[in-house]
Amino acid sequence: MVKKLILALFLVVLGINLHAQDKKFQIHTIAFYNVENLFDTIRDPKIYDEEWTPDGAQAWTKKKYEKKIDNLTRVMSQIGTDENPNMPVVIGVAEIENRGVLEDLVRAPAMQPGDYGIVHYDSPDRRGIDVGLLYSKKHFVPTSTSAHTLYIYDQLAKASAGGKKRIYTRDQLLVTGLLDGEEIHFIVNHWPSRVGGEKASSPNREAAAALNVKIIDSLQALNPQAKVITMGDMNDGPLNKSIKKVLNAGGDKKFVQPQGLFNPMEKMAKDGLGTLAYRDAWDIFDQMILTEAYLQEGYDSWKYWKAKIFKKPFMIQSTGQYKGYPLRNSNSEPGFSDHFPVYIYLIREQK
Repeated sequence: MVKKLILALFLVVLGINLHAQDKKFQIHTIAFYNVENLFDTIRDPKIYDEEWTPDGAQAWTKKKYEKKIDNLTRVMSQIGTDENPNMPVVIGVAEIENRGVLEDLVRAPAMQPGDYGIVHYDSPDRRGIDVGLLYSKKHFVPTSTSAHTLYIYDQLAKASAGGKKRIYTRDQLLVTGLLDGEEIHFIVNHWPSRVGGEKASSPNREAAAALNVKIIDSLQALNPQAKVITMGDMNDGPLNKSIKKVLNAGGDKKFVQPQGLFNPMEKMAKDGLGTLAYRDAWDIFDQMILTEAYLQEGYDSWKYWKAKIFKKPFMIQSTGQYKGYPLRNSNSEPGFSDHFPVYIYLIREQK
């Protein structure tokens, strides 16, 4: 009964002039979540993770770590389930220390129904934080994966050996695979931060956007109809230069050109919604941007339906100075994250 009601809703919303008994539709949820400092408790001498140990500034004990895993997987297992009874088939993640923490995520009881696989590469990021991809092994089969390094340099500081000093940041993760038999490409991002100020650091994120463009162009050179979803914490909003000018991602489907990019988060930003807050100002750094191939007519292949920000009362600070903000870690208790996750629905007619 529930599935019939969901199907009927799709037909009404999408304006498909067909009876429910004539057509059946599949729906999949694709999500992204910056999980904020998901470090294990073990000191790694190759990175700066001292504070995320039992003796460090965060007093990061096994009990706290396990609570953080429980919190995150409570969120991940529910993303998109208001309109799709199934857990997400793909979840891009940011701010994870290593593959081990991803393994702990997928082993958690809440994630077991999804039977998730992992794609991960160690990034050269100074703090040791990476991006990764979780995927439902039942529905998605990776066919190729690669990490794309972003080379950026501090324009002011000089390296001891002379020349510009490199800024070590996260790689961009490209995963190509078959989503129930159809080729889909995912790029998972965590672009350079705003340390030093938004304006001064903007060239670093513009360089990240340019790397994104290079990856997408290479995919579209092989297949002009390539279906690409680039997702992540961009550390810029939909109207910033990196997104609007370099990626050239538009927020109105009617004006997206062939092989262009559509950003459903732009309208959300204009409506005052946000995935994170700073000094009571909300912004949408967490975005999911799609190639125009997802917007074309017909539902014989995977197409975009809608995008949302996922936030439930249990994920929100309920008291104090930061009431209404995402419920992040406190000094005494692990929280969820300082970001809300985002997600999209893809739909396809069943044959």
